[in-house]
Amino acid sequence: MDATRNEALEAWMDEHGYSSNSLAEAVNRALEQLTGRTGGLDGSSIRAWKAGRVRWPKSATRRALEDVTGLPASALGFVPRGRTPSAPAATQEDPDMKRRTLVGGIAVAAAAAAAAPGTTAPRRIGKSDVDRLQQRFAEIIASDHRHGGQLGIEQRAAALADEALNLQNAGSATQRVRSNLYACAAAFRSSAMWAAIDGRRYADAKAHMREAQALAEMSGDQAIKFRIWSHAGAMYRHMGRPADAFAANDVARNLHITRRDPMFASLGLARQAAIHGAAQDRTGTRRTLDQAGEAMHRANPDDYRPVWLLAFYDQAELHSLALSAHLALGDYPTAEYHAHRCLATLRPYMRRSQAITTTRLAHAQLAQGDLEAATDTAMRVPVDAATRHARVSRMLQEFGAALRVTAPRSSIVQTWNEHTREAWKTAT
Repeated sequence: MDATRNEALEAWMDEHGYSSNSLAEAVNRALEQLTGRTGGLDGSSIRAWKAGRVRWPKSATRRALEDVTGLPASALGFVPRGRTPSAPAATQEDPDMKRRTLVGGIAVAAAAAAAAPGTTAPRRIGKSDVDRLQQRFAEIIASDHRHGGQLGIEQRAAALADEALNLQNAGSATQRVRSNLYACAAAFRSSAMWAAIDGRRYADAKAHMREAQALAEMSGDQAIKFRIWSHAGAMYRHMGRPADAFAANDVARNLHITRRDPMFASLGLARQAAIHGAAQDRTGTRRTLDQAGEAMHRANPDDYRPVWLLAFYDQAELHSLALSAHLALGDYPTAEYHAHRCLATLRPYMRRSQAITTTRLAHAQLAQGDLEAATDTAMRVPVDAATRHARVSRMLQEFGAALRVTAPRSSIVQTWNEHTREAWKTAT
């Protein structure tokens, strides 16, 4: 008779992030603690368990496996010798439903084992915990692209970072799961950092940055390290400290991930161009923008990338950073060109970016003397962004001040003043 696959064991391994090799190593270590001798399991041994070729491991191996998982062997799909496994139902079963049933059965067995007298099985922290946190991270990213800079986003992200860290002490986990938890905590802290930067709360941003950097080091995750240092470069650029901005962005650009994936290299170069613009370096701006475009062209669109990068970095963002650079340089026609290109390709859900780009476009038009077009553009910025997003609010205040200096007695100024009064009235 053909062996019946041990689907319960497979489900447990998937749930807790174990490969065949990593589970073999964990059981070997547990065997050594039990017997004083190193176990001889390898990946093929675990694959034999999963395939059902080994239905009941030897007693010491079973005990070691139970120590690793916190569950009795029977809850992991193993059947004692001489006992026949239950016959499968004849009806067709949905695979996802089947897997949930298996995982649910394991959870029930774990609860029963924990409740039994004399047992102290710890909670296992696994892949599902990491998946749940990553889903919450995706929600934070989406909220940032809609609203940006809000204190509420910063606070939620910081609270979720603490939640990810608390899981480290809530039970046992594989090293892979623990690294993923540190990466999740670092990702949330980096989002809290970015919300504080976007809201011009720089002291808070630096505090989040220090925490995020430490967590990223513990995770070993290159992508999240890149995000944190790249954000630091943007922070110092907004603070008017280009030397510090270059230094921070160089840390991001020198990470191995930028050599492995041209898309990371492209983002690092595009942000470097924006810093060159702030530093009034025209040659550096042009050179790095060209290099950023070339790197983006080389990137394989099918490569795996983290959700935070996929959510925003594309040709529109490249134009946005070029707009920032040329606006800082005083090259207003080129800035206007990049603003129009950005708005034409910007993804609809990126409302925060749309508001920032529209405001910068208004500045570029005003600097070229096109007062009417500039004012019309500035009036298109949504009221919620104009009144609640710190960066947009400040740029619009600067726009109004420049407009009044340029044409103090113009009816356009009166139109702008009435618009801003109505906007604030609506907001309150």
